[in-house]
Amino acid sequence: MEQVNNEVNQKKAHYIKIASLTALFGNALLAAIKIGAGIKAGSLSVIGDGIDSSVDVLIAIMSLIVARIISQPADADHPWGHGRAETIATALLSFMLFFAGAQLIVNSIQHIISNEQREVPSLLAVIGTLISITGKLLLAWSQYIFGKKANSSMLKANAKNMTADVLLSAGVLLGLGLSMIFKIGLIDSWVAIIVGLWILKSAFSIFMEVNKELMDGGYHKRHYKEVFEAVKSVEEAGNPHRVRMRRIAGFWDIDIDIEVAPNKTVIEAHWIAHNVEKAIKNRIDNVYDIMIHVEPAGNLEDEGFGLSEESLKKV
Repeated sequence: MEQVNNEVNQKKAHYIKIASLTALFGNALLAAIKIGAGIKAGSLSVIGDGIDSSVDVLIAIMSLIVARIISQPADADHPWGHGRAETIATALLSFMLFFAGAQLIVNSIQHIISNEQREVPSLLAVIGTLISITGKLLLAWSQYIFGKKANSSMLKANAKNMTADVLLSAGVLLGLGLSMIFKIGLIDSWVAIIVGLWILKSAFSIFMEVNKELMDGGYHKRHYKEVFEAVKSVEEAGNPHRVRMRRIAGFWDIDIDIEVAPNKTVIEAHWIAHNVEKAIKNRIDNVYDIMIHVEPAGNLEDEGFGLSEESLKKV
């Protein structure tokens, strides 16, 4: 089991490394183009879009570090492996996005409050934004593909972030168009605020998703239903209860209690539990470990944690 998990982590780290290098060089190029075009054209919204891509560069560097960490095998200090490094990195990603978005909003509000006269951005800002939209579409697609292959929440979150960036750049493009049509440079500052709010929304969404994993929170009911159905498919295994499921960087760690007839021998109960484990793995992908506790049927105990089929209906 440990050797298989290590091989999976090595493969996962390989995909994360390729995806991170792609994102690193792609976003570095886009950030340079947008910040340069934004400064030259006098557009706060385009500069803000460039700052967002700069954050993506930092994310890519962080991803490379994570790939190196999770490729390490489990050891005495980390018996569950090093997969949580990805979870922590994803949380840091959300904080970095939040800071970038908040900074852009504050700067834009200051420009509006000061009633500073803004020049209408030039055509260069439009060209830089069009390049950004094209580049981000390609990068988002690459992150999604690699994220799916690696089953990486971090890469999937980054793909989601880059997809949001495409809409963000489209909003910037609209703002630039309105500024040029109505000859009002301040429109660019208002668009920059909207861009900042969009970044905050993305940051919050990513944080709430990763927080569920960090807190070992519940997931969709269907995952638990699949576990209960798996137990039912095994002859002589009954009353699945005290089920707990948590994610460790894309892998499932599952605890479950089952009941068997009291007259079963230890070896018979062991093979029933073994068949339950196989049934669960056949229904649920990416299982890291399953801990099955066997109890004699009819042994009623007050168990205050975990889910049963009855309690699942109340969730």
